Amino acid sequence: MADDLLTVRLYYDYKSPFTYLAMHPAYALMESHRVRLHYIPHELDVRGTFGGELDHRPERDWRKVRYLYLDARRYANARGMIIRGPQKIFDSRLSLMSGLFADKHAAFRPYSDRVFERFFKRELDIEDCAALAAVMKETGLDAEAFNRYVAHEGPRELSEAFAAGDRDAVFGVPTFIVDGEPFWGNDRVEWVVRKLDAMGLRR
Repeated sequence: MADDLLTVRLYYDYKSPFTYLAMHPAYALMESHRVRLHYIPHELDVRGTFGGELDHRPERDWRKVRYLYLDARRYANARGMIIRGPQKIFDSRLSLMSGLFADKHAAFRPYSDRVFERFFKRELDIEDCAALAAVMKETGLDAEAFNRYVAHEGPRELSEAFAAGDRDAVFGVPTFIVDGEPFWGNDRVEWVVRKLDAMGLRR
């Protein structure tokens, strides 16, 4: 029964390669354990985390970024995925509102799978409302309704999601919150599994 399911909060950002890597293992949790996922957008602060604007970023921070993408590609290559580093720092707030909209209409997974894949193939501009609307149409969502959502309740609901992240002390993505305990990173899903197993939630 649905009431027997534990809600696991998953904080995500479409411009985070490690969130992309975490999504399918996260979906698998719903098959292996008695859980549901609650998807909550959380904007990755690229400038604050990795040394500011691209043309002013110190070499030390560039080394860190290059290494992180090397790691991301290692994970991706092992799973037949493509991850190409974005060529600028994207503002992902519009796309995060689109994720909220898709979730409200029970289409988060098919919509988000397309957004992640195309963004990391450099085939989708997540700052372009028309480009996001085209993906929505593919997944049966109402693009005009999304435009209205962005103009009205979308910004408020995104702010509420960011406030939820603050309450959960989220500092990066992906972050899973399981029974109040945080797990940060795509490589922490195995620890999430151990936590759920310890709670007796294996199907």
